[in-house]
Amino acid sequence: MDHLLSWGLIAVRDAQSLSNPALTAAMKGLSLLGTEYFYLALLPLLYWCVDKRRGIRIGVLVFLSCAVNLRLKLVFAQPRPYDLDPSLGMVAESGFGLPSGHAQTTTVLCGSASPLLRAPWGIVSAIVLPFLVGISRIYLGVHFPTDVIAGWAIGAAILGLDRLFGERIESFFSRLRDSLALALVAAVALGMNVLYMQDTSFSGAFFGLAGASIYARRGPSFSVSGSFFRRSLRYLFGMATMAIVYALPKLLLSGLEGGGPPLVRFLRYALLGGWVAAGAPRLFLKMGLAQPEPKAYSANEKEESVISK
Repeated sequence: MDHLLSWGLIAVRDAQSLSNPALTAAMKGLSLLGTEYFYLALLPLLYWCVDKRRGIRIGVLVFLSCAVNLRLKLVFAQPRPYDLDPSLGMVAESGFGLPSGHAQTTTVLCGSASPLLRAPWGIVSAIVLPFLVGISRIYLGVHFPTDVIAGWAIGAAILGLDRLFGERIESFFSRLRDSLALALVAAVALGMNVLYMQDTSFSGAFFGLAGASIYARRGPSFSVSGSFFRRSLRYLFGMATMAIVYALPKLLLSGLEGGGPPLVRFLRYALLGGWVAAGAPRLFLKMGLAQPEPKAYSANEKEESVISK
């Protein structure tokens, strides 16, 4: 391990030997693609304006990936490059370094979103963006190359599991009663909290997003279709309301260290996820920013309809 860390320090120094203000600014910009704020901007866009089903699935994968990553960091407890050589730290991060959360989560996010893009852009984004984000983390001195490689590998493994079992799991949940489906979602969220009690934001967002999407099945469903102008208005208005839901509780709890106790933080992010999945879409329908989606009848409902005629 010491040999790998020594080699990693050399690699970081070599990368930073190319540094200049423009390159550093570009690397910091790329690094933002692996942050919470980027997820908060992109996931609602996918769910409200592109593909609801895929948007929920991508959100679930991203939040599960984050929980796994945080747990693995505790397991390996590996320092970051600037912990060993403070001169390498262009930015600072909390926690341990292995595996890279930015590399892992962008791999999951871009890989799972790639089917929404036309070929070859889907494949390009699934490969190029995670690669560039990983390189930016090495350049900024917050990760060793091995951290980034591990993040890419774990992210790819999560995508592989989703490819193998995702459709079956989604189909299984769609057939469950709402109460049972919600109980299973709560159990998964609890498991995420057990993995990493220090930060319950991802488990809360997962519970709010998945739980509210189950609740939303009872009411009128909104359609993501519409003109570019209507979708743009929907997204901009939705983000404005989401900013209030995100910022107001945070402002009220500003006096509490770390945003409050784990349960409070969980509830804050659950509210945010629930607003994205159910609250904002209901508002879109009332304001005419989205049209109701035609009801999809099950086979049994279609049979009953034919018989009644």
